[in-house]
Amino acid sequence: MFDESLLDDPDALSRADVHGLLRGAAESGARVRTAARNTTEAGVGALRPDGRPRAVLVAGPGPAGGCTADLLTALAGDSAPVALIRPTGVAPAPGALRWTLPGWTGPLDLLLVASPDGTEPGLAILLEQAYRRGCSVVCVTPAGSPLADATTQARGLAIPLTNSPGEARAADAEPGATAHRVALPVGPGILWSLLTPLLVLADRIGLLAADARAVEALADRLDQVAERCGPAIATYSNPAKTLAAELADTMPLIWTEGDLAGATGRHFATVLAALAGRPALAAELPEALTAHSTLLAGDLAAGADPEDFFRDRVEDPEALHARVVLLREREPDVTSPAPAARELALQRDTPVSELQADEGESPLETAAELLAITDFAAVYLALASTP
Repeated sequence: MFDESLLDDPDALSRADVHGLLRGAAESGARVRTAARNTTEAGVGALRPDGRPRAVLVAGPGPAGGCTADLLTALAGDSAPVALIRPTGVAPAPGALRWTLPGWTGPLDLLLVASPDGTEPGLAILLEQAYRRGCSVVCVTPAGSPLADATTQARGLAIPLTNSPGEARAADAEPGATAHRVALPVGPGILWSLLTPLLVLADRIGLLAADARAVEALADRLDQVAERCGPAIATYSNPAKTLAAELADTMPLIWTEGDLAGATGRHFATVLAALAGRPALAAELPEALTAHSTLLAGDLAAGADPEDFFRDRVEDPEALHARVVLLREREPDVTSPAPAARELALQRDTPVSELQADEGESPLETAAELLAITDFAAVYLALASTP
């Protein structure tokens, strides 16, 4: 059940937000600034790279590594290939996951490790592999963690993960706080704590443009979104609350246009599942028109009702129907598949939500706006939903 009235009750939202998800989303800009300072203090600014790496490999637990690799790929473009190292093993068993470098990895490659916990023994083993291959290593992880120590032993660069004061207090006072953070590594704020140091490093090695001015503009855009999407802003003028209300009791089909929007859409689907417990499917246009067209005509269609028409519906929950979410980086031009996507959805009586980033000076600002609004929307959907 979704309680839409909760969205316009800031006090009720605060009481429901026992894990500080809204605070995490609102603090994203501050995290970016602090993480950038920590990165400079860790010595990234003093690096003297010999050029771009042949390939960039990314590893991390849960969705953290996948989201980081996806965003770096979208931002880097054709500068260098970015590949995710997927783990193997039994995820629920502590220490059971293992990461393995591709056979071609060597001294010309760069390994980036993003870990919000820093206790995964499988990642420490991966760092040993990288050391033996002569591969450069950079790890973003909590200071003093086993993974930070393993990075130092592998002669890599360890950058301390930026935590908010609230998270630091929770970790000290509540033993389960760290476990919760690890279970939701792509939650609001945490992603930027992991991503910002890697953006600064990528700028240093010429992989993408993220100098001090661009990072400050990124933080400013996150602050602006927090002002627009905060709990005190009414639903009718709050894009995140509006999107959350529209997605209530639906199966979101997230259709994206552009590389940054594609990375955001996949992240949004992951966060909807992790925070709100809602299934969602993401696909890039124009392929989405083929991949999801059958869903708009099957049991998820707005007019579908596979049960007997004469059954007693009083106690039945509402059927789950599809809703298309169009994510765009900019205004569609004459070659854009967005109008055809909208027309297809409406022809199938499927409602459409649309989200487009305002114009920004850099791709970082575009990514920040789309990610921040969808993060806020997932949080509102989670808080206003009751079992």
